[in-house]
Amino acid sequence: MRVLITGATGFVGRRLTQYLTGRGHAVSVLSRRPDRALEALPGIERAWRWDARAAAPAEAFHGVDAVVHLAGESVAGRWTARKRMEIQRSRVEGTRALVEGIGKGIAERRGADAKPRVLVSASAIGYYGDRGDEELTEEAAPGDDFLARVCRAWEREADAAGELGMRVVRLRIGIVLGPGGAAKPLLALGRLGLGGPLGSGRQWWSWIHIDDLLRLVEHAIVNEIAGAVNAVAPEAVRQREFARRLGRVLARPAVTPMPAFLLKIVLGEFASELLSSRRVVPRRALASSFEFRYGNLDEALAQVVQG
Repeated sequence: MRVLITGATGFVGRRLTQYLTGRGHAVSVLSRRPDRALEALPGIERAWRWDARAAAPAEAFHGVDAVVHLAGESVAGRWTARKRMEIQRSRVEGTRALVEGIGKGIAERRGADAKPRVLVSASAIGYYGDRGDEELTEEAAPGDDFLARVCRAWEREADAAGELGMRVVRLRIGIVLGPGGAAKPLLALGRLGLGGPLGSGRQWWSWIHIDDLLRLVEHAIVNEIAGAVNAVAPEAVRQREFARRLGRVLARPAVTPMPAFLLKIVLGEFASELLSSRRVVPRRALASSFEFRYGNLDEALAQVVQG
């Protein structure tokens, strides 16, 4: 298939590009720096210039079968007023501009290749807010904190592609475990013996190994599933259990807690993301016969540490 990716030079996007080209798909990308993208991503067919502040170039979608939308400002770091604005703008306005470009591409073309068949758009389990011990399937109501509101607006913009006759899949992605991304600071603290519980440690963490996430994206492209899909492994764990298992894999102590008040001093409002509880269930992925290779946290952490 011919796949167009946004956010292709990011942690997930770079690996997804390598994975899809290795699987025989033809990949092109939208990038603010297409020259750098071509250098960084061997095997891609073309890089189109797009900075997400205007409609994506219509010609980029000609002959494309699937669009995978990963672009967005990282939520990591202190949530200053500027940071919050960029988190929301990059996701909500960026997705709107992407769909606008797809619409223009469809208007310019006729025939079998007039439009991509599917849009797989990233979202996040932050959609659910802080929910304690509640098990959260894709039908669960959204939360009402900052990130939940962003996710709701983000998903609404992606769903607009449905009005163009496309199938839309919204991947609500959990903590991604891999050589980089969210795992990087966790591994660094763990190796220093500072990977103990955060706050009470009772909050549920829902995670997914990077390899399973890449496979799930391809699964969403080639299978007739639509709507929200929780991109998390079947085994959610409490954060203190996550810390204990990480310490065991690293052969380091994981008992020194990080008090919630100290996290809030250091990280500001972003600390709420580490302290929130989201016990997310991948019901639709499992119902569509997707098989997780890393459904067990111990195996996932061992692969990340060794790999």
